[in-house]
Formats: sequence, C-alpha cells, structure tokens
Amino acid sequence: MEEKEKPRLSRLTSIITQLQSRRLITARYLAEKHGVSIRTIYRDIRTLEQSGIPIFTEEGKGYSLLEGYQLPPVSFTENEANSLITAEQLIKKNKDLSFIENYSNAIIKIKSVLKQSQKEKVELLGDRIYFRENIEADHSSNYLMTIQSAITNFQLLDIKYLSLANQLSERQIEPFALYSSKGNWLLIAFCKLRHEFRSFRIDLIQNLSTLNETFTPHDMTISQYFELYIKK
Repeated sequence: MEEKEKPRLSRLTSIITQLQSRRLITARYLAEKHGVSIRTIYRDIRTLEQSGIPIFTEEGKGYSLLEGYQLPPVSFTENEANSLITAEQLIKKNKDLSFIENYSNAIIKIKSVLKQSQKEKVELLGDRIYFRENIEADHSSNYLMTIQSAITNFQLLDIKYLSLANQLSERQIEPFALYSSKGNWLLIAFCKLRHEFRSFRIDLIQNLSTLNETFTPHDMTISQYFELYIKK
C-alpha cells in the first residue's frame, strides 16, 4: 500500500533507513513506497550521495549501502532527555489527537536510544510531572499533523467549517501558519472564498482533505501577518 507523500527531509531519512534494512532496493520500490515519481527518487539519491552517504548503484538492479555503514547513534544529555519527557507530559494534554499520537510514537523511538541509566531516570521523571491544563483529556481535533504537512508542502486544503455562529461552509484554503490560544489550535490561511486571510479554529473544522494542487508560497512572515491583519 502506498504511503502519502512525506516532506522531503522525512522522506530522505526514511530512504536511508530502508537502504539499511535491505541489501538491494529499487528506485521503483522507493517511488511507490513514498508516493513520488521515480525521477524524484533519482534526485533524492543524488542528494544523499552529495551529503556523504555511501550509496552504490548496481545498473539494472537498484541501490545498496556500503556494507557495514550505519548512521551514528543519537545521544542525549540528561537535561536534553528530561526536556523531552517534560514536553511529552505537556503534549499529552494537547487537544489534537494526531499531535499526541505522532509525538508518542516519536518519543518511543527516542527512548530506545537512551542509555539504561537515562531510561530509569526519564521513567521516574515522567511519573513526577503533571500539567493541570485539559484535565479531562478532551480531544477536540485530529487534523494538526495533516495541516502541518500542507503548510510545508504548500498544498491546498478543502474544509467544511462550522463557525461559532453555527454556520456551515465549504471552502478551499491556502494554509499559512498555526498558533495556539487558550488550548485551541488556530490555522491562519488564505481563504479563496473570501479572497483574504482568515483564522480557523481547528476544532471547528468538520472535515478536511488535502487536494492534489499546490499554491505559490505567500511572501510574508507570521509576524507581518499579525502586524497587518490583527490591527483590522
């Protein structure tokens, strides 16, 4: 089953992992796995080679890594490990379920590379930190990760939005930035229906889909947005 296209950095990292896991791998397999063209995989392989990854090409067969090559293990100081565990407890109180699930999966991988003494300490710390925000563990949205990907890949989104006035509308938007206020995530986007930037509370989005259409990045920072639009 094909995966949805990942941001390039994530895809490059995944390609290295896949090269490490198999003796030989084809460009077609990688293209199907990541939902991109074979030409894109060729560019990715060249990028990895230029970065110093020892990839060998067997003509007509595929790619392989230099035998014995491994990425250097990640190491964390005690304070770095503690900061990640503190963030984990805070993120568990977040209202977006997709954010919680993806961070939890990531933190499991991070914990796997910690030293045994560090693992014992982070487990202890995890049991000694508590945040009172969102005590009921209310999960009011599940779109944050999809929206983040759309922002970085400049992908158009189609949403059904129920306003605070209980009015339902469907619109196409160009996602620009995210911010959090009072426990709720808000998406800043250019609304093609209203022809201007608008803010959308993610928990009020009833349905969201990523379209196979990209848009030209907006030449504006989030600071400039606040300066220009909040004054209105």
